[in-house]
Amino acid sequence: MTTAVTFEGSGLGQWTEDQVFEVTAERIAEYAAATNDPIEAHLKGELASPVFAVVPTFFSMAPAALEVAPVDLLMKLVHGEQDFHFHRPIRPGDVLTCKARATGYASLSTGSTVVVYAETRDADGELVNEQWITAFFRGVDAGGTVGDLAPGHALDAAVTAGAPAATVTQHVDDDQTFRYSPASGDPMPIHLDEEIARMSGLPGIINHGLCTMAFTSWAALEQFADGDVSRLRRLAVRFAKPVLPGQDITTRFWDLPADATTEGRAVGFETSVGDDLVIRDGLAVFS
Repeated sequence: MTTAVTFEGSGLGQWTEDQVFEVTAERIAEYAAATNDPIEAHLKGELASPVFAVVPTFFSMAPAALEVAPVDLLMKLVHGEQDFHFHRPIRPGDVLTCKARATGYASLSTGSTVVVYAETRDADGELVNEQWITAFFRGVDAGGTVGDLAPGHALDAAVTAGAPAATVTQHVDDDQTFRYSPASGDPMPIHLDEEIARMSGLPGIINHGLCTMAFTSWAALEQFADGDVSRLRRLAVRFAKPVLPGQDITTRFWDLPADATTEGRAVGFETSVGDDLVIRDGLAVFS
Protein backbone atom coordinates (compact mmCIF):
# COMPACT_ATOMS: atom_id res chain seq x y z
CA MET A 1 0.00 0.00 0.00
CA THR A 2 1.22 3.49 -0.84
CA THR A 3 0.31 6.90 0.58
CA ALA A 4 -0.55 9.77 -1.76
CA VAL A 5 2.05 12.55 -1.58
CA THR A 6 2.28 15.73 -3.64
CA PHE A 7 5.47 16.00 -5.68
CA GLU A 8 6.40 19.45 -6.99
CA GLY A 9 6.62 19.46 -10.76
CA SER A 10 7.87 23.05 -10.59
CA GLY A 11 11.10 21.69 -9.10
CA LEU A 12 11.97 19.84 -12.30
CA GLY A 13 14.83 21.40 -14.20
CA GLN A 14 16.08 23.49 -11.28
CA TRP A 15 19.87 23.24 -11.15
CA THR A 16 21.58 22.93 -7.78
CA GLU A 17 24.38 25.30 -6.89
CA ASP A 18 27.77 24.44 -8.37
CA GLN A 19 29.95 22.21 -6.21
CA VAL A 20 33.70 22.45 -6.80
CA PHE A 21 35.85 19.41 -6.05
CA GLU A 22 39.64 19.25 -6.25
CA VAL A 23 40.88 15.75 -7.04
CA THR A 24 43.98 14.38 -5.32
CA ALA A 25 45.90 11.18 -5.91
CA GLU A 26 45.43 10.33 -2.23
CA ARG A 27 41.61 10.52 -2.47
CA ILE A 28 41.59 8.39 -5.64
CA ALA A 29 43.80 5.78 -3.96
CA GLU A 30 41.70 5.82 -0.78
CA TYR A 31 38.53 5.14 -2.78
CA ALA A 32 40.19 2.28 -4.69
CA ALA A 33 41.39 0.66 -1.44
CA ALA A 34 37.93 1.08 0.12
CA THR A 35 36.36 -0.86 -2.76
CA ASN A 36 39.01 -3.62 -2.83
CA ASP A 37 39.98 -2.48 -6.33
CA PRO A 38 43.12 -4.37 -7.47
CA ILE A 39 43.84 -2.22 -10.55
CA GLU A 40 47.28 -0.66 -10.09
CA ALA A 41 46.55 2.74 -11.68
CA HIS A 42 43.62 3.21 -9.27
CA LEU A 43 45.52 2.09 -6.18
CA LYS A 44 48.41 4.42 -7.04
CA GLY A 45 46.02 7.36 -7.52
CA GLU A 46 46.99 7.81 -11.17
CA LEU A 47 43.44 7.43 -12.54
CA ALA A 48 40.13 7.28 -10.69
CA SER A 49 38.06 4.13 -10.75
CA PRO A 50 34.68 4.55 -12.50
CA VAL A 51 32.36 4.83 -9.50
CA PHE A 52 34.65 7.44 -7.90
CA ALA A 53 32.69 9.79 -10.20
CA VAL A 54 29.92 9.91 -7.57
CA VAL A 55 32.21 11.46 -4.97
CA PRO A 56 32.32 14.99 -6.46
CA THR A 57 28.54 14.92 -7.14
CA PHE A 58 27.44 13.44 -3.80
CA PHE A 59 26.19 16.67 -2.24
CA SER A 60 24.24 17.64 -5.38
CA MET A 61 22.06 14.54 -5.66
CA ALA A 62 19.71 14.72 -2.66
CA PRO A 63 19.06 18.48 -2.95
CA ALA A 64 18.04 18.00 -6.60
CA ALA A 65 15.63 15.16 -5.70
CA LEU A 66 14.19 17.20 -2.82
CA GLU A 67 13.31 20.03 -5.19
CA VAL A 68 10.54 17.62 -6.25
CA ALA A 69 9.91 15.26 -3.32
CA PRO A 70 8.96 16.68 0.11
CA VAL A 71 11.96 16.95 2.42
CA ASP A 72 10.22 14.88 5.11
CA LEU A 73 10.51 11.88 2.78
CA LEU A 74 14.32 11.91 3.05
CA MET A 75 14.38 8.86 5.37
CA LYS A 76 12.32 6.92 2.82
CA LEU A 77 14.85 7.55 0.05
CA VAL A 78 16.90 4.64 -1.29
CA HIS A 79 19.13 4.45 -4.34
CA GLY A 80 17.15 2.76 -7.12
CA GLU A 81 19.39 3.00 -10.19
CA GLN A 82 22.69 4.56 -11.25
CA ASP A 83 23.79 5.23 -14.83
CA PHE A 84 27.20 6.76 -15.67
CA HIS A 85 28.18 8.07 -19.10
CA PHE A 86 31.94 8.67 -19.17
CA HIS A 87 33.67 11.16 -21.46
CA ARG A 88 37.09 10.69 -19.88
CA PRO A 89 38.56 9.36 -16.61
CA ILE A 90 39.01 11.59 -13.58
CA ARG A 91 42.68 12.37 -12.87
CA PRO A 92 44.60 13.83 -9.93
CA GLY A 93 44.83 17.59 -10.23
CA ASP A 94 41.39 17.92 -11.85
CA VAL A 95 39.29 20.78 -10.51
CA LEU A 96 35.74 19.61 -11.15
CA THR A 97 32.47 21.54 -11.08
CA CYS A 98 29.32 19.52 -10.49
CA LYS A 99 25.63 20.38 -10.55
CA ALA A 100 22.40 18.41 -10.76
CA ARG A 101 18.71 18.80 -11.57
CA ALA A 102 15.65 16.60 -11.30
CA THR A 103 14.27 15.68 -14.73
CA GLY A 104 11.15 13.67 -13.91
CA TYR A 105 9.24 11.52 -11.45
CA ALA A 106 7.05 8.44 -11.66
CA SER A 107 4.64 6.42 -9.51
CA LEU A 108 5.22 2.68 -9.15
CA SER A 109 3.27 0.00 -7.29
CA THR A 110 5.55 0.11 -4.24
CA GLY A 111 6.59 3.77 -4.22
CA SER A 112 7.73 6.60 -6.45
CA THR A 113 10.94 7.57 -8.18
CA VAL A 114 12.65 10.87 -8.90
CA VAL A 115 15.27 10.94 -11.65
CA VAL A 116 18.22 13.29 -11.14
CA TYR A 117 20.65 14.21 -13.90
CA ALA A 118 24.12 15.34 -12.79
CA GLU A 119 27.02 16.61 -14.85
CA THR A 120 30.67 17.04 -14.01
CA ARG A 121 32.90 19.45 -15.95
CA ASP A 122 36.60 20.22 -15.73
CA ALA A 123 38.27 23.62 -15.37
CA ASP A 124 37.96 24.18 -19.13
CA GLY A 125 34.22 23.53 -19.03
CA GLU A 126 34.51 20.18 -20.82
CA LEU A 127 32.23 17.33 -19.78
CA VAL A 128 34.02 14.65 -17.76
CA ASN A 129 30.95 12.52 -17.03
CA GLU A 130 27.17 12.56 -16.90
CA GLN A 131 25.04 10.63 -14.44
CA TRP A 132 21.41 9.65 -14.11
CA ILE A 133 20.46 8.80 -10.53
CA THR A 134 17.07 7.27 -9.78
CA ALA A 135 15.96 7.91 -6.20
CA PHE A 136 13.22 5.59 -4.94
CA PHE A 137 10.86 6.71 -2.18
CA ARG A 138 9.28 3.70 -0.49
CA GLY A 139 5.54 3.56 0.14
CA VAL A 140 4.52 6.89 -1.42
CA ASP A 141 2.44 7.64 -4.52
CA ALA A 142 3.46 10.74 -6.47
CA GLY A 143 0.26 10.52 -8.52
CA GLY A 144 1.60 9.85 -11.99
CA THR A 145 4.55 10.23 -14.32
CA VAL A 146 5.88 13.68 -15.19
CA GLY A 147 8.95 14.80 -17.12
CA ASP A 148 11.85 12.72 -18.45
CA LEU A 149 13.00 9.48 -16.87
CA ALA A 150 16.46 7.91 -17.06
CA PRO A 151 17.78 6.17 -20.19
CA GLY A 152 16.88 2.48 -20.30
CA HIS A 153 19.31 -0.37 -19.67
CA ALA A 154 17.01 -3.36 -19.06
CA LEU A 155 18.63 -6.75 -19.56
CA ASP A 156 16.62 -9.14 -21.73
CA ALA A 157 15.80 -12.44 -20.02
CA ALA A 158 16.83 -14.25 -23.20
CA VAL A 159 20.39 -12.97 -22.67
CA THR A 160 20.68 -14.22 -19.09
CA ALA A 161 19.32 -17.62 -20.12
CA GLY A 162 22.57 -18.25 -22.01
CA ALA A 163 26.00 -19.16 -20.70
CA PRO A 164 27.86 -16.14 -19.25
CA ALA A 165 30.98 -14.77 -20.92
CA ALA A 166 32.58 -14.38 -17.48
CA THR A 167 31.75 -15.04 -13.82
CA VAL A 168 33.50 -13.23 -10.96
CA THR A 169 33.05 -13.87 -7.22
CA GLN A 170 34.19 -11.21 -4.73
CA HIS A 171 34.12 -10.92 -0.94
CA VAL A 172 32.65 -7.92 0.89
CA ASP A 173 34.76 -7.43 4.01
CA ASP A 174 33.33 -7.15 7.50
CA ASP A 175 34.68 -3.58 7.80
CA GLN A 176 33.85 -2.57 4.20
CA THR A 177 31.28 0.10 5.06
CA PHE A 178 33.55 1.71 7.65
CA ARG A 179 36.28 2.10 5.02
CA TYR A 180 33.93 3.12 2.21
CA SER A 181 32.08 5.81 4.15
CA PRO A 182 35.03 8.24 4.62
CA ALA A 183 36.49 7.43 1.20
CA SER A 184 33.21 8.25 -0.54
CA GLY A 185 31.96 10.99 1.78
CA ASP A 186 28.70 9.09 2.42
CA PRO A 187 27.83 9.27 6.15
CA MET A 188 24.42 7.51 6.01
CA PRO A 189 23.98 5.72 9.36
CA ILE A 190 22.34 2.56 7.93
CA HIS A 191 25.85 1.66 6.73
CA LEU A 192 27.56 2.35 10.05
CA ASP A 193 25.13 1.91 12.95
CA GLU A 194 23.58 -1.51 13.61
CA GLU A 195 20.73 -0.14 15.73
CA ILE A 196 19.71 2.53 13.23
CA ALA A 197 19.87 0.01 10.38
CA ARG A 198 17.52 -2.34 12.24
CA MET A 199 15.18 0.54 13.14
CA SER A 200 14.99 1.22 9.39
CA GLY A 201 13.74 -2.32 8.78
CA LEU A 202 17.06 -3.74 7.62
CA PRO A 203 18.67 -6.93 8.92
CA GLY A 204 21.66 -4.89 10.09
CA ILE A 205 24.34 -2.67 8.59
CA ILE A 206 24.24 -2.92 4.80
CA ASN A 207 26.94 -2.27 2.23
CA HIS A 208 26.66 0.97 0.28
CA GLY A 209 25.01 0.20 -3.06
CA LEU A 210 27.64 2.25 -4.86
CA CYS A 211 30.37 0.24 -3.14
CA THR A 212 28.80 -2.94 -4.52
CA MET A 213 28.61 -1.23 -7.92
CA ALA A 214 32.30 -0.33 -7.64
CA PHE A 215 33.11 -4.02 -7.12
CA THR A 216 31.26 -4.87 -10.35
CA SER A 217 33.08 -2.07 -12.19
CA TRP A 218 36.57 -3.37 -11.51
CA ALA A 219 35.44 -6.91 -12.27
CA ALA A 220 34.16 -5.69 -15.65
CA LEU A 221 37.34 -3.73 -16.35
CA GLU A 222 39.55 -6.71 -15.57
CA GLN A 223 37.47 -9.12 -17.67
CA PHE A 224 36.77 -6.95 -20.73
CA ALA A 225 39.16 -3.98 -20.88
CA ASP A 226 42.50 -5.22 -19.51
CA GLY A 227 41.95 -2.98 -16.47
CA ASP A 228 41.92 0.19 -18.61
CA VAL A 229 39.33 2.61 -17.22
CA SER A 230 39.74 4.95 -20.20
CA ARG A 231 37.90 2.39 -22.35
CA LEU A 232 34.72 2.43 -20.24
CA ARG A 233 31.99 4.56 -21.81
CA ARG A 234 28.89 3.63 -19.80
CA LEU A 235 28.13 1.77 -16.58
CA ALA A 236 24.56 1.32 -15.33
CA VAL A 237 22.81 -0.80 -12.69
CA ARG A 238 19.50 -1.27 -10.93
CA PHE A 239 19.86 -1.97 -7.22
CA ALA A 240 17.62 -4.89 -6.24
CA LYS A 241 18.52 -5.99 -2.68
CA PRO A 242 21.07 -4.92 -0.07
CA VAL A 243 24.40 -6.67 0.44
CA LEU A 244 25.62 -7.35 3.98
CA PRO A 245 29.24 -7.07 5.12
CA GLY A 246 30.89 -10.49 5.13
CA GLN A 247 28.93 -11.81 2.16
CA ASP A 248 30.26 -13.04 -1.17
CA ILE A 249 28.84 -11.54 -4.36
CA THR A 250 28.92 -13.24 -7.76
CA THR A 251 28.62 -11.25 -10.97
CA ARG A 252 27.79 -12.92 -14.27
CA PHE A 253 28.47 -11.09 -17.52
CA TRP A 254 26.92 -11.73 -20.93
CA ASP A 255 27.89 -10.28 -24.30
CA LEU A 256 25.13 -8.15 -25.79
CA PRO A 257 24.30 -7.96 -29.50
CA ALA A 258 25.84 -4.98 -31.27
CA ASP A 259 23.47 -2.19 -32.30
CA ALA A 260 23.72 1.06 -34.19
CA THR A 261 24.05 3.16 -31.02
CA THR A 262 26.93 1.23 -29.45
CA GLU A 263 30.53 1.41 -30.58
CA GLY A 264 32.82 -1.28 -29.19
CA ARG A 265 31.73 -4.04 -26.84
CA ALA A 266 28.68 -4.06 -24.59
CA VAL A 267 28.07 -6.56 -21.79
CA GLY A 268 25.07 -7.05 -19.54
CA PHE A 269 25.45 -8.33 -16.00
CA GLU A 270 23.68 -9.40 -12.83
CA THR A 271 25.10 -9.71 -9.33
CA SER A 272 23.81 -12.15 -6.73
CA VAL A 273 24.32 -13.28 -3.16
CA GLY A 274 23.47 -16.95 -3.28
CA ASP A 275 20.19 -17.16 -5.19
CA ASP A 276 19.20 -13.54 -4.50
CA LEU A 277 19.86 -10.90 -7.13
CA VAL A 278 21.30 -7.74 -5.59
CA ILE A 279 21.99 -5.94 -8.89
CA ARG A 280 19.80 -6.26 -11.97
CA ASP A 281 19.93 -4.80 -15.46
CA GLY A 282 23.67 -4.13 -15.35
CA LEU A 283 25.26 -2.65 -18.46
CA ALA A 284 28.89 -1.89 -19.29
CA VAL A 285 29.94 -0.42 -22.65
CA PHE A 286 33.60 -0.32 -23.72
CA SER A 287 35.34 1.40 -26.61
